[in-house]
Amino acid sequence: MSLLPPVAKTPLFGYDRYWAECFGPAPFLPMSRAEMDQLGWDSCDIIIVTGDAYVDHPSFGMAIIGRLLEAQGFRVGIIAQPDWQSADPFKILGKPNLFFGIAAGNMDSMINRYTADRKIRSDDAYSPNDEGGRRPDRASLVYAQRAREAYSDVPQVLGGIEASLRRIAHYDYWQDKVRRSILLDAKSDILLYGNAERAIVEIAHRLSRGENIRDITDIRGTVFLRRDTPAGMFVLDSSRVDAPGRVDRILNPYVNTADLAACDIEKQKGAATYAGSAFSSELSDAASERGFGTFSGNSMPGANDIGAPIKVTPGAWGELGALPEDTTLVELLPSGSDSKRSKLPARDDTVIRLPSYEKVKADPVLYAHANRVLHLETNPGNARALVQRHGENDVWLNPPPIPLTTEEMDYVFDLPYARVPHPAYGGARIPAYEMIRFSVNIMRGCFGGCTFCSITEHEGRIIQNRSEDSIIREVEKMREVPGFTGIVSDLGGPTANMYRLACKSPAIEAACRKPSCVYPGICENLNTDHDPLIKLYRRARELKGVKKILIGSGLRYDLAVQSPEYVRELVTHHVGGYLKIAPEHTEGGPLSKMMKPGIGSYDRFKQLFDKFSKEAGKEQFLIPYFIAAHPGTTDEDMMNLAMWLKKNGYRADQVQTFYPSPMATATAMYHSGKNPLRKVMRDSEAVDVVKGDKRRRLHKAFLRYHDANNWPLLREALTAMGRADLIGNSKQHLIPTWQPATDGQYASPRKKNGSAGDGVSLKVQKTGGSAQRPARVPRKGQIQTQHTGLPPRDDGSRPARRPQRSR
Repeated sequence: MSLLPPVAKTPLFGYDRYWAECFGPAPFLPMSRAEMDQLGWDSCDIIIVTGDAYVDHPSFGMAIIGRLLEAQGFRVGIIAQPDWQSADPFKILGKPNLFFGIAAGNMDSMINRYTADRKIRSDDAYSPNDEGGRRPDRASLVYAQRAREAYSDVPQVLGGIEASLRRIAHYDYWQDKVRRSILLDAKSDILLYGNAERAIVEIAHRLSRGENIRDITDIRGTVFLRRDTPAGMFVLDSSRVDAPGRVDRILNPYVNTADLAACDIEKQKGAATYAGSAFSSELSDAASERGFGTFSGNSMPGANDIGAPIKVTPGAWGELGALPEDTTLVELLPSGSDSKRSKLPARDDTVIRLPSYEKVKADPVLYAHANRVLHLETNPGNARALVQRHGENDVWLNPPPIPLTTEEMDYVFDLPYARVPHPAYGGARIPAYEMIRFSVNIMRGCFGGCTFCSITEHEGRIIQNRSEDSIIREVEKMREVPGFTGIVSDLGGPTANMYRLACKSPAIEAACRKPSCVYPGICENLNTDHDPLIKLYRRARELKGVKKILIGSGLRYDLAVQSPEYVRELVTHHVGGYLKIAPEHTEGGPLSKMMKPGIGSYDRFKQLFDKFSKEAGKEQFLIPYFIAAHPGTTDEDMMNLAMWLKKNGYRADQVQTFYPSPMATATAMYHSGKNPLRKVMRDSEAVDVVKGDKRRRLHKAFLRYHDANNWPLLREALTAMGRADLIGNSKQHLIPTWQPATDGQYASPRKKNGSAGDGVSLKVQKTGGSAQRPARVPRKGQIQTQHTGLPPRDDGSRPARRPQRSR
């Protein structure tokens, strides 16, 4: 069957505007009744509740959704970081005419609040003055409940990344258990997942026409509750693992196989039979294995559905023994010459039944299986609807949203954003805004498929690009933002160098079910031409008032080496002293579970990076990032990584420990001990999972092998591993035998700016009779960054002048 990418019925800019468009765009979406009065509004049509401070910038979700709905003619208000102790703050803008939009913010509230070691963070980059504690844990739930308490009859639309990644039963790292879909806990009316522009606009217009939100069940990218399966839908049961495979009828041993006529007679004898009703799980599983699914009620297929005639016979089953009198036998007869393969119904008419919440909660193997099925159904071109039973309700997931076209991306990003925080914050500093205020998002999506990352689950793997003209217009507008010095901090997105990269064939792209376009190697159907990105860089550099453009997004180096000219352009003009990339590990075991390329790709990129840096006359550095304690990582893997780091002269001061985020494939590995990248069965591949504080600390200690506080733990581990040969006082050893007197605490170099603690040398103790070794003290005037020994990043600004001595 030939597939083509789906096309939206109505583009974002194709709707008739709501009557309130006469008010025009607001300088800022109002956060108070006073602002509404100034705009001449008597009420809001839509109120967005968010866990972030309101920044009117296209890098913030509430700004994009709010401005988009405003462009459709609706009056949109913002309630940002409300006090959740009562419902009163949710009444500040009055009752919305259409619905509440509920979102936790740009980050999952639990990841925002807790570290990978489940310790409370003291800061919040999305809050004024970096103040922590301004949003509740599980903010989506709390906001939804308070909004319902404020106005019980107002529909609620749940969205944002927190809801998106919790749309089905999911493992919760903080409670160490499987929780049910967030839609049930929030008691909202509908959930939007992924990039929700299409869905939110469609819902707003339909509600404005008087449609009941409970009747809106046909929009892609939405999740809702129902108790029955719609008529005409074919249910494909995928609620079990280890289902028996196809059983072929035993060939008559007395048939002369050389006699073709006799063989043909045998083929025509007795069709394989499968039970269609749910009374027999074994027979039902056999049908599912053949692709027919479990048939019951209105999910019973007709002859046209599966391409084979159906014979219905009430009564006994013959050889299989007596069955209840009300049993109906459904016999699928062979059709034509191909009796072993039967055509399934159209994907739009098919829903896949996942194991129920109760089953995945009790059985980690079924959880891994459900996670695998979910990730196989993420391509908008071929994804089918999913359904998961939660008690008496079905949580129904429509297929993913259709990606935005370039024209629609331009429409969204060209909306009248103020590009600054709301004036209500005064001079408060919002770190997340400071980081991106002079950056430009040029695309969405990522086809890397890294198992520990949630970008693919949320934004999809099809790249959605802005036009070059739209990007240039945003850079030009940036020059008017207070504080702009001519330095553009980033032209990027989820990945720096996937702009305009896509499958060579739209038909192949629509049919593909691979989770990654670049693992285990770059797909032969992937267009890796970086010329459009090079052209964009050059055009942006020529703009008046722009001194330098840096690339701050993470670089996919295995793609970059496919275009040496791109690496040359990047290294010569857009690297401010150092460039961050993420090989994540050096060993094949963990890399295969991350779906990341081997370290050889990093080596090839480093050769090009060093070559072009030398040609440009610049001393520049690569900063590789690595993950500790990822599923599939053994202690030996971390030891080898530490040796690689020492051999190459890297001392990682910032260490990333694996964080099991909801719905990620690596999280399913962490919880189940199974590998969902392959078919999940009871006896399928097991994954070495790093759990427990001690082992997680050990893996982190290997990454920071140079920190004396970690040496006692590393000595103990290396001895137990039979690698005491790595303990010694030469350059070939990983850690020394001597131990300095330390307080056992780790102070970030970002705060102390020195490897020995504010320039004070450490005292040294003897360990095991070894000689004392003095700690190295930074020489006077030496500048160090978070990556030991590197010069400060060149952002294009002039160095400060040395003050003149008075004579």
